[in-house]
Formats: sequence, structure tokens, C-alpha cells
Amino acid sequence: MKKKYYVFLFILILLVQCSSSEKLLRKGNYDALINKSVKNLIKDPSSEEDAIMLDKAYNLANQRDLDRINYLRIENNPQSYEEIYNLYSILNNRQTIVMKVLPLKIGGRTIQYENVDYNSLMAEAKTNAADYFYQNAKRLMNNNTKESYRQAYNEFLKAKNYRGSAYPDIDNLINESRYLGISQVLLGVINNTIYKLPDEFLENLITLDTREFNSNWVEYHLRRIDRNTQYDYYVDIVLQTIEISPDITNQKDRIEKKTIDDGYSYALDSRGNVMKDSLGNDIKIKKYKDISCTIIETHKEKHCTIKGDLEIVSVNPSQLLKKVPVAASSHFNHVSARAIGDLNALSPDSKRLLEIKPLPFPDDFSMISDCAETLKMAIHDALINNHTVIR
Repeated sequence: MKKKYYVFLFILILLVQCSSSEKLLRKGNYDALINKSVKNLIKDPSSEEDAIMLDKAYNLANQRDLDRINYLRIENNPQSYEEIYNLYSILNNRQTIVMKVLPLKIGGRTIQYENVDYNSLMAEAKTNAADYFYQNAKRLMNNNTKESYRQAYNEFLKAKNYRGSAYPDIDNLINESRYLGISQVLLGVINNTIYKLPDEFLENLITLDTREFNSNWVEYHLRRIDRNTQYDYYVDIVLQTIEISPDITNQKDRIEKKTIDDGYSYALDSRGNVMKDSLGNDIKIKKYKDISCTIIETHKEKHCTIKGDLEIVSVNPSQLLKKVPVAASSHFNHVSARAIGDLNALSPDSKRLLEIKPLPFPDDFSMISDCAETLKMAIHDALINNHTVIR
């Protein structure tokens, strides 16, 4: 019974494998089928099914790639040199993989594929591709646009990768196109409020980690690099209003009461004698008294709000790209208290409140400084959320 089960399982596995291979063949996934067949043939060189699949996939894949190369050569478009090189590389790699299991044995026939020298063809395509990228990149540099400089940078890199030694100036061109392709952004603060704020305060608002906003082609600066640097964008934090409330003081009175023990007295009979219990002890009666204490709470409040806009301005052309409101608030809230009466009437919370020392109101600039820390986070978030405006 077990033997029949294993035979059935073996046949089922074969059917699944065949179905999987046929599916790859139908979908044109030739290289996946080649890799699968080669792997199976290394394990079992006598597998004729895998040899048949490998032969079909190898011939179909090579024919497809050679037809594409032939078409690209007839088209004679210099932009196709890189694709031709990549196709020859694929053909060469495929040939190397298949050679591991050659010759193939199919139906009593021995199949041995011709070993094609793709290296010379790859070298020719590589040279043509490098020359095209180098010359085209130099043409792109003359367009004097960020997009052209960036494309030129990528193509100079390809030219160097394919045939760098042929171009003595390639490194300088790579550096130049990289520098010219970067959008330089200068962060700044403009104070339009009625308050005269120190430069150090304004600078602190934008003392941010610019690495969070930088990208491959965008660089943020907190201050001018030098006089010669031409900035492509200005991001200004325009402070419009600072509102500071007056010092607000409110007092609240409340009374806390408690009933506490007040010793004891003796129970007396009708004759005025101390009464005894069954054990002969004097009978005592607990005494209580009510106590109270008045709590006078002093509530101090002061508020500050800073409102402004984050403005993103492009230099060429000169225009406002986006305006984003930014705002922040700070609050001073302090509660202290004093008591009149018997402190024993107070709850634990009220006693703790009495331990808080009264504080003076902060001055206006202290309120503004506290508010600035919250505003700084709002500026950070606005920059993160709108970084795609700058390219």
C-alpha cells in the first residue's frame, strides 16, 4: 500500500513540475524556465523532460533577444546603444548558465550549442553607449536648466561607468553638472510684528536639521554660504502678529469642614455619679467637634500666540509658489493658595496646594520665547509636508 502511495506521489510531483514549466514557457518567462531546468539537470542529468524544456526556452529566448538587437541596429538610434549592450550581456550570461549542463540528451540525440563570443560585441556596444551618453550629456549642459543638468549628471555617470578612461574631463563634468543641478534653498525669517525681536531669537526659529528636508537634488541652507551663491528658492517664515494677554489674576474662596474627636466625658446617673459597666469600668462617651478652614486660591494666567506664514518663493521665475499658515501658543497657568482657620480641616490635596509658592508673572519676552519653541515644531512640520513644492 505504501509503495503505491509513493508512486502516486512521485507521478503527482512530476505532473506539477511539468505544468509549472509549461506555464513559464507559455508566458514567455524563458530565463526563469532556463534557470529551473539547469538546476534540475545538475541534480539529475538524465531528466529528458528538463532537457526538452531547456532547449525550447534557450532557443526562444536567444531568438527574441537577437531579433530585438537586429531591429535596434536597423533603426540606428544612438539612444539604443545601451539597450544593445544590455541584451548582449543577457545573451552572454544565459550562455554561461546553459554551458553547465551541455551537451543535452534528447531522444537519442546529443545537442551542443555553438559557443558565441559575445565579449567583442559587448565591447563595441559599450563603447558606442559611452560615447553617446558623453556627447549627449555635454549637449544637455548647454540647455542651462536644472532638469538638463540633472540628466547630464546621470549620463556622465553612465559614460564613466562604461568607458571612463576615454574621457579625461569626465570627473570635472560630473561635479559641475551635479553642482548646477542642485536647487539651493535659503531659509529665513521676516519679522512683521510690532515687537523688536533679537536676531538670535529669529535665527533659533529655523535652527533645524536640514538633512530632514534635503533630497538628492535639493539643499537647504540656514544662512548664506557666500555672496556668489545663487539661490533658486527662498523659504521665509513671515511673522505677522504676536498677541500677549494682560496679566490675569482670579481668586476663589472655599471652605472645608471636618468633624474631629474632642476627647470624652463620663456617663452620669441621676445622682451625678459616674456610671459603671458590667465589668466595673467607668463608662466613657466620645466627644466630637466641628472645625473649618477657608482656602483662598489665587489663579494666575497669561497667554501668548504667534501667527505667521511659511512662504515658498522661486527665483526663476520669481513667484510665490505656496503660502502655509503657521501658528503656536504658550500659556502660563499658576495656582497658589493661603488658608485662614484650622488647617486640620483641610484635605490632603488642599494641604499640598498650600505648599506651592506663588510665582510672579513672566515678562512678555519670556512668553514669546516659550511660544517660539512650539512655533519651531510647526515650522518643521510645514517644511516636511510641503517639501515636494521645491524641485
